[in-house]
Amino acid sequence: MSSTASPGLDAQQLLEKAQRATGLGDWSDPTFPDRFALAVAHINSIPMDAAGRKAAADNIHWLLTDRLNFFEDRKRFPLADEVIERPMFATGEPRSGTTLMHALMSVDPDARALRFWEVMHPSPPPGTTGPDDPRIAQCDAEWREINAKMPRWLHCHPYNDMLGNGLPEDERTWGFDFRVMTPTGWWRVPMQNLAAGLPTDAAAQYRIHKAMLQAFQYKRPKKYWVLKGFHGHRLKELFEAYPDANLVWLHRDPVQVAASSTMMMADIMDGIVGKIDLKQEAKGHLQRVRVSIANTMANPLLRDPRIHHIRYVDFVADPVGTIRGYYRFCGRVLTSRAEAAMRDYLANNKSDRYGKFRYSASVLRDAGEDIDALNEEFRPFRERFSVPIEKRE
Repeated sequence: MSSTASPGLDAQQLLEKAQRATGLGDWSDPTFPDRFALAVAHINSIPMDAAGRKAAADNIHWLLTDRLNFFEDRKRFPLADEVIERPMFATGEPRSGTTLMHALMSVDPDARALRFWEVMHPSPPPGTTGPDDPRIAQCDAEWREINAKMPRWLHCHPYNDMLGNGLPEDERTWGFDFRVMTPTGWWRVPMQNLAAGLPTDAAAQYRIHKAMLQAFQYKRPKKYWVLKGFHGHRLKELFEAYPDANLVWLHRDPVQVAASSTMMMADIMDGIVGKIDLKQEAKGHLQRVRVSIANTMANPLLRDPRIHHIRYVDFVADPVGTIRGYYRFCGRVLTSRAEAAMRDYLANNKSDRYGKFRYSASVLRDAGEDIDALNEEFRPFRERFSVPIEKRE
């Protein structure tokens, strides 16, 4: 990349271009243009050459036109009439086993999970297009591009080999809302992941999430939703959107959460912006974990009867048995067909199929942290959830 930055993007021109391309003008949120302008200002603050700036503009056009078309679909089809009944969510800190749990629940023949090809290209409703929807092949190609650009990501997240059929986190449903900028929406743009810093509105975000579930189940066989996201900071709004939902919350040693998250993000960013400062990254992830654990411990909904708390170590020891317990907690039965599908998934999708993902607390130690002091700092959390100290060196 050239060291000479290209001229910045113009937010209003980008909005108008998307409106001309679609013939639509309803952003479905009067605050959206102002919030979008903040996102563009963030992008303009990052030095990029002309190719990088064009990639950002193209990426924005994709998201803006998707947004316009998606909300137009709610006028064209009776999507608001769709009832989302007793959805099952999984949550926990990053690197706490939630992705594997979600993957296993997704193979239940009676369940439905979000798929990347749907959330990355959410219009029109899949139930109106048939099994040969061209978005499936399009998203497969996009994921091959992602995996080629970030090959090390497969070490820590082998699920990416599912391509367009892969399982997004719930947060990806509001990718076109410009509140977060994640690698699955911005991999072509030379900038780091932005998970905080833009205005958030949990209630509005869950309205978009629910609208997507409604769109994706419209005119499709009746199934119950199994979903995964980082909902611990938004429990009030989650249960307001889905009063009959259940949530399984996995709890893991925070020190290993910070260490694993650091190495995962290093693998991802290596393919987008090159090498990053590992010490700075470790400190950033540790601070995020501190904030998240503090929120967990202080959350007034922690004892809500709709939440099923389990330990990461118990899930790793018996994944299917742990999920059976969650189904029982939800008043559902894990059928023999579902259990067989889950065991088949485990047998045929080994976590190290693209190589061993290695991490340990040493990455935090190298950043100047005292591991014994961290273990003591997180002791109240570990005692609250009976979470043991993990030893990985």
